[in-house]
Amino acid sequence: MTSERKNYDVVVVGAGNAALTAALAAASEGAKVAILEKAPEHLRGGNSYFTGGLFRFAYNGIEDISELLPAITSDEKENIDVGSYKESEFYSDVMRVTEGLSDPSLLQTLTSKSFPTMLWMKDQGVPWILAYGRQAFEHEGKQRFWGGLIVEAVGGGKGLSDRLFELVERNEIEVFYQTSGTKLSVNQSGSVDGITVKSESGYEDISCKSIVLACGGFEANSEMRTRYLGPGWELAKVRGTQYNTGDGINMALDIGAQSHGHWSGCHAVAWDLNAPAHGDRNVADLFQKHSYPFGLIVNVDGKRFVDEGADLRNYTYAKYGREILKQPQRVAFQLFDQKTKHLLRDEYFIPQMTMVEANTIEELAIGLDINPEELQKTIETYNESVQEGDFNPTALDGKHTKGIFPPKSNWAQEMDSPPYLGYAVTCGITFTFGGLKIDSNTQVQDNSDMPIPGLFAAGELTGGLFYNNYPGGSGLMSGAVFGKIAGENAAKSALHLSLIHISEPTRLGMISYAVFCLK
Repeated sequence: MTSERKNYDVVVVGAGNAALTAALAAASEGAKVAILEKAPEHLRGGNSYFTGGLFRFAYNGIEDISELLPAITSDEKENIDVGSYKESEFYSDVMRVTEGLSDPSLLQTLTSKSFPTMLWMKDQGVPWILAYGRQAFEHEGKQRFWGGLIVEAVGGGKGLSDRLFELVERNEIEVFYQTSGTKLSVNQSGSVDGITVKSESGYEDISCKSIVLACGGFEANSEMRTRYLGPGWELAKVRGTQYNTGDGINMALDIGAQSHGHWSGCHAVAWDLNAPAHGDRNVADLFQKHSYPFGLIVNVDGKRFVDEGADLRNYTYAKYGREILKQPQRVAFQLFDQKTKHLLRDEYFIPQMTMVEANTIEELAIGLDINPEELQKTIETYNESVQEGDFNPTALDGKHTKGIFPPKSNWAQEMDSPPYLGYAVTCGITFTFGGLKIDSNTQVQDNSDMPIPGLFAAGELTGGLFYNNYPGGSGLMSGAVFGKIAGENAAKSALHLSLIHISEPTRLGMISYAVFCLK
């Protein structure tokens, strides 16, 4: 990093969806922007790279979707049912799964700004497609989308990351790789005015007028996981990048930022038992196993421990990883028969999976190292409890069990059509829920609930939005909404400071500054 590159209007720490969105938004306001990416270039992109690229947003119907995806043809419109997803539904879904704990102000900002942010990203050059493969089933002659989640970035998380970096390059925003922030600089007025970074060449200081922290939570820091999430979490596998170790959170806490949110909570899913300790950039999110609502989940003792059909997958998958971690040997098994094999997502058919196919339940148990007698008993008891009803994979169909615990509240079908399929999974942590307190303008708050001048934050290192659980697709949407707000406000703050600096020498300048403030 040369001396002429050490002064910026805005420095963005991180290089995932929230960070890159912030950088683009700041540059669009006329700010000189630098991005600090802790990873080397070939491992860039944060957790966003490892996602499926799906975004949850509010929309009124097919016309809104057509505005976002103008390539949709009339014939395609006739053969799909996207329904609608109102802001109030989005708001209610988050409040429902977070047990009413989500910050109302942040949530209102997320839901009301979700569709406008999607349009802004499209205008910036991010392409979208309908998520047929993951969020639609054919029902009554149409592809019906379900669960308020219907659009993904072209190429999934990898495509999203690659495209955002292309846009960053087009906007001549500098990116410094293998460069991590270590300390925030605060001047005598209490404003953040720089950051100390560590790169291959050692430590150095960068001066700036605003900083956006968007470098993820602490899910890749085993010590912090164990300290905040509890015993055993050091043994969880990390779904994404190994570089999200809580650096941004700790830097801000060191200067008096307020901690906020669900520090003992996280997003954790069913993840292939033999997946590596951190995310694999070739497999990306395909180690996940999310079709469990159409089958059964058992532990090594052959016993069920969750209601697989409690809700649509979008509203349960982020919390069931924690339940798997509690099981003996931190392992569980998802079981299916031939009636539902055609409903399984693509991730069940990759070469890198831990699975067994067998013609009998006993053979399946032996192949997966499950207690055979107990599994046989569990399946028989479950089959006897299944009630009559119409099976519909696109909605809560009410086809349930009776007289067993845990129940299966929807999509309950007898498991009686061999060959049977069994997939071994463990807990994969995606991101942590605790972090920094921000307001709806994304300014980081201190311990007196006052904003820290010049310091903004977005993405997974902020707290207050998600507790216990979250609706699928709302993480990327949150990163984009608050990343855009953070970038815009950081740039305005920086350029405002520039105007103050220019105006100070003359009385006329001070009058100009006063007029600017009134505006």
